[in-house]
Amino acid sequence: MIVKQFRTGGDRNFGYLAADETTGEALVVDPSYSPALIVAHAAEQGYTIRYVFSTHGHEDHCNGNGEMERLTGVRALRFGDSCRETGIRVADGVLFQVGSLAVRILHTPGHTPDSMCILAEDALFTGDTLFVGKVGGTWDDEEAREEYHSLHDRLMVLPDLTKIYPGHDYGTAPVSTVLQEKTSNPFLLQPDFKSFLDLKENWAAYKKAHGIL
Repeated sequence: MIVKQFRTGGDRNFGYLAADETTGEALVVDPSYSPALIVAHAAEQGYTIRYVFSTHGHEDHCNGNGEMERLTGVRALRFGDSCRETGIRVADGVLFQVGSLAVRILHTPGHTPDSMCILAEDALFTGDTLFVGKVGGTWDDEEAREEYHSLHDRLMVLPDLTKIYPGHDYGTAPVSTVLQEKTSNPFLLQPDFKSFLDLKENWAAYKKAHGIL
């Protein structure tokens, strides 16, 4: 599998293309501000875009979906949508086949109710659920609790070498791994939800104290 990360614009947004080298079929995640850039790369490499996914419904992740559909004929799928070609509904645990790649949907609410991560082999596209060294924003305690469980119960149980591909370049590096986040992400190092929530509420002070940008 080949994964290509694109800096698509906006607020340091990332978009992705993952392709099965054998068949040339590919999926796109969060094309956002630069769908034409991703489509051009796919054409240059001889890839056929089979699916497009939006990790959640915020405008900065979905604003390029219309253009992507015009360029490729492929309609972007969000959590709860059904693919008009296959009839497959985007739901937790559902598999989409992209060539020889089995692509699994993981529902990870917290940042938004419809937040999801997309797992393709050892690549995990985390949208705004998990960044490198940080986590997605939440608006209240209930959302924070949902995010806490999504992080620990859905993502940190994956194999340690699973690669983390976030939705924004907000962290200390553009790519990480589950093991790296387990052992260095201050939010994931908190011993319980209360401590996790406290760090969220005092993140600005924590960043200043630890020299985090």
